[in-house]
Amino acid sequence: MSATIGRLSLRHYLLIGAAMIALAAIILLLMGRNPICTCGNIRLWVGETNSSDNSQHISDWYSLSHIIHGFLFYGILWVIARSKPVGFRLLFAILIEAAWEIFENTDMVINRYREATIALGYTGDSVLNSVCDILFMVIGFFFASRAPLWLTIIIAIFFELLAGYVIRDNLTLNIVMLLYPLDAIKVWQGGL
Repeated sequence: MSATIGRLSLRHYLLIGAAMIALAAIILLLMGRNPICTCGNIRLWVGETNSSDNSQHISDWYSLSHIIHGFLFYGILWVIARSKPVGFRLLFAILIEAAWEIFENTDMVINRYREATIALGYTGDSVLNSVCDILFMVIGFFFASRAPLWLTIIIAIFFELLAGYVIRDNLTLNIVMLLYPLDAIKVWQGGL
């Protein structure tokens, strides 16, 4: 089967990837996630993290984390599966990101965010936001596949520092607070 997969064109990989993203959206809808923000609007950008609009629209400060996911997935898959076509590695990255979006929107993880982080009113992502998060990961993956490693690392660090400065949260802090919450970080994130 891997020989057949290796002969697919980029267009075929993209079609399969689009089908995987559509399947993730269907699963999220079946889980009861809202298709779009309950406000009825679709916004390109939401800059306020302490808002009911956060994680409900096309992009927000957490979109930077999903771009970094793409950087990381490209790098990890280059190390462990570089003999596979980049399209195959992209499908694997989409699978991981889609699985995360589904898992992230379970009651267990939503409640964990509420308990361990400053996201007290977090109710989960809209399906639109989850799909866009996956697409931001794809953008990051493609960027990392084309850009020099040093540039990808500098941009990842810049995104982490920018989000950390502006919203007091980023991918690193998000992981720490989900796995091993620290009161000092929670207090700092709360601006106290």
